[in-house]
Amino acid sequence: MLTGKMNAAIMDEQLSISVKQIDIPVPKDNEALIKVYCIGICGSDVHYYEHGRIGRYVVKEPIILGHELAGEVVEVGKQVSNIAVGDRVAVEPGVTCGQCDYCKSGRYNLCPDVVFLATPPVNGAWAEYIVMPSDYLFKLPDSMSYEEGAMLEPLSVGFHAMMRGKVQPFDRVLITGLGPIGLLAGQAAKLFGVSEIYGTDLVPFRRQLAMEMGFTAALDPVKENVGQRLNDLTNGFGVTLVVESSGNARAMADTIKWVRRGGRIVFVGLPADSAIPMDMGQFIDGEIDAYGVFRYANTYPAAIQALQHSSLDIEKIVTHRFALTDTQEALEVARKEKDTSIKVMIYPNMP
Repeated sequence: MLTGKMNAAIMDEQLSISVKQIDIPVPKDNEALIKVYCIGICGSDVHYYEHGRIGRYVVKEPIILGHELAGEVVEVGKQVSNIAVGDRVAVEPGVTCGQCDYCKSGRYNLCPDVVFLATPPVNGAWAEYIVMPSDYLFKLPDSMSYEEGAMLEPLSVGFHAMMRGKVQPFDRVLITGLGPIGLLAGQAAKLFGVSEIYGTDLVPFRRQLAMEMGFTAALDPVKENVGQRLNDLTNGFGVTLVVESSGNARAMADTIKWVRRGGRIVFVGLPADSAIPMDMGQFIDGEIDAYGVFRYANTYPAAIQALQHSSLDIEKIVTHRFALTDTQEALEVARKEKDTSIKVMIYPNMP
C-alpha cells in the first residue's frame, strides 16, 4: 500500500492557488489509486477560480479543482477486476448512484446524486494521485497518449452532442464557438463520418486552428453575414445541424436563423443569463428540433474505439503545458490569454 504525502494544488480562495502536501488517498475495495499524468484546465475550473461559484455550486471551503485527467493505475482494491496495476487509464469524473431511474435507463448524466470531480464540495484531480471507483476507469490503447486520454472528457461532450443531435455522415454541421468544446465537437463530428463542418468564432487564432483541424470553413460572426456565407458555401442547401458551444446569447438566438428548415440544434454552451429571446415563429415554422446537452453518458468506450482507429490529432488543441507547482500561472493563462490559449494542461510529475 502506497502511503505518505503528495502535492496538490488547492484553491484556498478566489484567484489564489497554493500547492500543499496532503495525504495520498487510500483506495476502497472497489476503487483504484491513479498516479495522475496530466489534467486539462476546463472553463469551469477557471470560472470557480475567478468567481467562486457556478450557479448553485458554491466554493465554501478550500477545494482541489480539475476533472479532465488520465494516469496510471498503481494500486487496486480487492474487489477490482476490470483493471490492473500498470494499466494506463482515462478517468470519467462523475460517479452516479446507479439506482435512480436516470441511471437505470442509461441517462446517468442526469442522476440527481452524481458526485462529480471538482464540483463543490467534491475535490478534483490537481494532485499527484487520486482514487476512483474502477467502473469509471477506461484502459487506453498503447497508441493513445495520456493527453488524448485526458481530453476524452471534453471530447465526450462533443461526442454526446453528436448522439443527441442524431448526426449522420451526410449532415452539414455548424459549430458556434471554437474553444476546446467546439473544436472537439468538430472532431467528434468527423468520428461520426461528417465531412462538411463549419465553425464560427470571434478569435482569429481559434478559427485558424479549426481550419488546421479539418473544418471546411471558419467564419467571423461579426465581420461576416453567417447565414449568407453558409448559403453560399453549401450551394443554397444550408446546414442541417447546429451545435452551439459558445454560450453567447446572440449566437444561441441566431442558431434558429442559421439552421436549415427541418434541421436540429444542440445547445451545449451555458449562457450568463438563462433567459434567451428567440424567434419562436421561425422555430415552429421551420419544424426545428432542439436538444440540450448536460455532460455526457456512455461515451468513453465508444470515443476510445473511434479515436484510436482515426487519423485525428486532438492534441492540437493543447497550447500550453505547466507543472503542478505552476497551477496558478496556468490558470492565469487560461483566464487572460483566450486569444492564444485553447487547452492548458497540468502535469503533476513534470520536473
